[in-house]
Amino acid sequence: MCTGRVDLEFILRAFSNGQDGVLIGGCRLNECNYVTQGNYDALANTYICQNILERIGVNPERLSIEFMSGGEGKRLAEVIDEFTARIKELGPLGEAEGIEKSAIRQALDSARKLIPYLRLVEREKLRVPVRSEEAYREFFASEDVSRLFDELIGDNLAISRIVSLLGERPFSTGEISERLGLNPSEVAKHMNSSSRQGLVRFDMDSKCYALALGAE
Repeated sequence: MCTGRVDLEFILRAFSNGQDGVLIGGCRLNECNYVTQGNYDALANTYICQNILERIGVNPERLSIEFMSGGEGKRLAEVIDEFTARIKELGPLGEAEGIEKSAIRQALDSARKLIPYLRLVEREKLRVPVRSEEAYREFFASEDVSRLFDELIGDNLAISRIVSLLGERPFSTGEISERLGLNPSEVAKHMNSSSRQGLVRFDMDSKCYALALGAE
């Protein structure tokens, strides 16, 4: 199967199911067996997913992509051994990060709900003009793309996580901030935006935010 078929959903679901690391292996760049050069799509998805992992507090080194030919069996074994050693050093998912697995799963599930939107963003805003490994690395490491993630993905991911949390019960701004590791002013901004969209409501008696009736 071409690595271009490795969707963001597959990667996030693997972590959500408790995998400590994900390694994607594909054919060498510019040597794809398909005219679509799908391994570049896999490379872009890896960078996007690493950004998401970092935003929810998961070490992005838990996700890696490597390119090699079908005849490089020794290289494949070395890559797997190196990646396995790295994951063992990092430890179980959440333990090194100091985050409970249930909290990580909730954050990952929130990210998965954004996948249709993320596909649209990737198609319209995150297309690298030149197909080379260096160009992709420089593009996704640039300050412009970092700002774009903040504007187009960061806020939506935070709101999705907050709405998912409020599905448990009402929470105050401080409690949301503490549970999700977000700045209180950030939470307040997202609550104002979500209130205008009719996603949440503020209960004056409990001084807490809750899901709006239509969003439950």
